[in-house]
Amino acid sequence: MSTEIASQLTLLGWDSYFQEKFKPFALDGYTPARVTADFGMEYLVQDAQGSTRATAGRHLRNDALLLPAVGDWVALLRRDPVSAVHGVLERRTVFSRKVSSRETKEQVLAANVDVAFVVAAATDVNARRIERYLTIAWQSGAMPIVLLTKADVIESTDALLTELEAVALGTPVLVTSSVTGQGLDEIARRLQPALTGVLLGPSGAGKSTLINRIVGEDVMRTRMIHSSGEGRHMTSHRQLVLLPGGGMIIDTPGLREAQLWEGEDGLANLFEDIEELALTCRFTDCAHNTEPGCAIKAAIADGTLDVVRFNSYRKLQRELRAIAAKSDARIRIEERKKWKQIAMAGKAKARP
Repeated sequence: MSTEIASQLTLLGWDSYFQEKFKPFALDGYTPARVTADFGMEYLVQDAQGSTRATAGRHLRNDALLLPAVGDWVALLRRDPVSAVHGVLERRTVFSRKVSSRETKEQVLAANVDVAFVVAAATDVNARRIERYLTIAWQSGAMPIVLLTKADVIESTDALLTELEAVALGTPVLVTSSVTGQGLDEIARRLQPALTGVLLGPSGAGKSTLINRIVGEDVMRTRMIHSSGEGRHMTSHRQLVLLPGGGMIIDTPGLREAQLWEGEDGLANLFEDIEELALTCRFTDCAHNTEPGCAIKAAIADGTLDVVRFNSYRKLQRELRAIAAKSDARIRIEERKKWKQIAMAGKAKARP
């Protein structure tokens, strides 16, 4: 790969990690490109030559988990009018959630993100929802930051800032406004040089408007906002946007259900205070119900631990463990089916 090509790719987040992962594809003559938009059946990707439309190869379409996601680096076969994605490079970080159905399946929201902005509008701050989004952020491997948007709508953000800092437990909290421009420079600064951010939050939190204001033009479609400050944006697909000062940011459609995927490590980061407190219980297998010497119950009783926060922790913990159990069961069933098919095929070949 020439120095000029490498330099152009660096602006998209290319580094030695992806260079190493791409080596097998380079031998076959493919070129590296980054997925910048996902339209379902088709993608927009960008390489050293610029943007092009692309579709996933048939071998990728046969397995949803092999399909590219916005932020992915892929092995591209350039051709007109539509290029082909041959493979997806191993992801450094990945944002996943459980699909909104009874099935226990993973949905990849974005890949190779460095900073995860959990967005909450000043008109709709929900502590339990923020905990859920922060858990997804910690699970991904990216660095989370909480964004309070629409700060111009309310008279003072002091009380909300205190509430968010208590929920975030050490995670930075930034106050922003797309109207006044407050905090926007700080968002852009945290994405330089060539870092990728993602905006996570419900519809109407002001994610698309925030990107439009940072970029300086309407790159994301939005709906008009009601005088109450509420509104719903029209983002229907995930898209990576290059920022004028360097860095990139991914907008995601508002998630009606921020269902968690596997990985209890995210809880350890967000609820470190609870997990450390549990270590001081008299019994190592304390269930924090009726056991004597329970540090959790004592902290709730004296007011040093919010019972609502503890209940949220237990709920998220149960959800993650249920997903893990169902996933293990599904894998076992699929393996049994596979070997049954192999055995049946072997018997068929053995027949005279």
